[in-house]
Amino acid sequence: MKLDSNEDVSLFDVEEDAGKRPKKANIKHPMASFFHLFFRVSAILVYLLCEFLSSSFIACMVTIILLLSCDFWTVKNITGRLMVGLRWWNQVDDDGQSHWVFESRKGTGKQQVLDSESRIFWLGLIVCPILWVIFAFSTLFSFRIKWLAVVIMGVVLQGANLYGYVRCKVGSKTSFKNMATNYFGRQFLKQALSKEEES
Repeated sequence: MKLDSNEDVSLFDVEEDAGKRPKKANIKHPMASFFHLFFRVSAILVYLLCEFLSSSFIACMVTIILLLSCDFWTVKNITGRLMVGLRWWNQVDDDGQSHWVFESRKGTGKQQVLDSESRIFWLGLIVCPILWVIFAFSTLFSFRIKWLAVVIMGVVLQGANLYGYVRCKVGSKTSFKNMATNYFGRQFLKQALSKEEES
């Protein structure tokens, strides 16, 4: 499996959209923002309330998995492009080798990303997989093993989107080990400088 570098590819004709939108809009893509959170939150709510909504385990399981699948497709193919200018996918070349492609909008397109949309996108992308991990542990500890497959689907589908978009954001060539080392190095340097200022 090989990682391709970022390519300069137009994402949803940003230039055309820029002329049609009002300048003072807080959220440029309200439908994308709505559906970015709708499927995620709906899947979590159905999981939490399924015993009250239906006595059928199969109906609840199918509903949750359909909502998770809709969320995966929507976030991967639409909201990532519109809200933060990122996209990722896997393609197989003629030799049968798998290539992961992680892209971010370049040039003038970066100015199109609004802080409010970016916050909505990243908040939904990070919080929901954390909730599914908590559900996984609670399922194990409460011995509700029949729900484990559903919860694992939630962790996998939402975790895959989180992983893909984090790779787009930090760059496909940057390893997570280097990113963590740099982060902790900066934190250590900030602490050292703040201690020097106090003395």
